[in-house]
Amino acid sequence: MEIRHINPDDDLVAVSEVYEKSWKYAYRSIIPDEYLDSIPAGKWINGINKNGRTDIIALDGGKIIGAASFCPSRWEKFGSCGEIVSVYLLPEYTGRGIGSELLRECIRELEWLGFRSILLWVLEENVPARRFYEKHGFVDTGDSMDDNIGGRDLREIMYIRRE
Repeated sequence: MEIRHINPDDDLVAVSEVYEKSWKYAYRSIIPDEYLDSIPAGKWINGINKNGRTDIIALDGGKIIGAASFCPSRWEKFGSCGEIVSVYLLPEYTGRGIGSELLRECIRELEWLGFRSILLWVLEENVPARRFYEKHGFVDTGDSMDDNIGGRDLREIMYIRRE
């Protein structure tokens, strides 16, 4: 397995597919099925390497199997923090430690950039993801924001990891 930054030769459709399949798998009992089933192929292409984010991928034998992105915090209130925006895997690759490797690489790079605190947001109902981040030293800050995805009101919880 290899983890590296996305480069201009990478297949962005394959990267977007990681997000699409991961959403459909991880959020099936959280976000309405109609919304998940209507996610179009290539939905995330335009957001890759945009808005000051850094995108990395995990490859297995040249196949893109995971993707993650990070940046300086997008939230003014938490401007001194780095932020992990996303960590996603193709469903058939979960449980193999690849998500942990992607997360650790995001943390390493944000720390290299000088961030001592790193935040992320996770859907309150996504208990497996919350446990995953807690296992890696992130703690629930008590901060939350309301969201609506696919017509369902949801709450996102902020987690933080301090050096």
